[in-house]
Amino acid sequence: MAKISFREQVLRVREDAIITSVNRLLAEKGFDSMTVDEVAADVGIAKASLYKHFASKEALAAAAMVRVLARTLEHMNTLTGRPELTPVQCLRSVTGWALQLQLAGEMPALPSQNSTLRATLVSDTAYLDRLNEVSEQMGAWIVAAQADGSIDDTLPPELVLYTLFARACDPVPGVMQASGQHTDERIIEWVLQTCFNGLRKS
Repeated sequence: MAKISFREQVLRVREDAIITSVNRLLAEKGFDSMTVDEVAADVGIAKASLYKHFASKEALAAAAMVRVLARTLEHMNTLTGRPELTPVQCLRSVTGWALQLQLAGEMPALPSQNSTLRATLVSDTAYLDRLNEVSEQMGAWIVAAQADGSIDDTLPPELVLYTLFARACDPVPGVMQASGQHTDERIIEWVLQTCFNGLRKS
């Protein structure tokens, strides 16, 4: 394995700091309100230095999403090695983990309608590769859960997948957290209950 030069190490550390800052600012303010100037100031570098790593605000958001998807895959890999878990338990675990990230202020908030951002994401190979990996594994769990009766098999699997994805940007947990009346653990439990069991009393 080739040795990484000191300069390369410095660049990687700086890039990591930039992505960490972007991730936090996107979670706090959202894509539209976040500015490149804020990111540079937060990291403590000149905007010109930031542009040496990322060419645009959209590229910054894509890098943040790549990191979140990589972390998601790491969590999912811990589940695939546990045969005692049922498919629906794996889906609940991933969804709950995403809710934890959101409540901790670590889930990037991106707009659903932004053509420039969408174009950047669909041209980012790292983003697409990780998104496909996450989608394929969750899709396999969904199909298996429908086969064993844990999830309604009359629902299109892609509808279930998108519904679970949407929990990562669900405003309800943040509103409940802001009230200060409930613990994060209780909020996550409630959201998972309504997501997987509905609103009907069991």
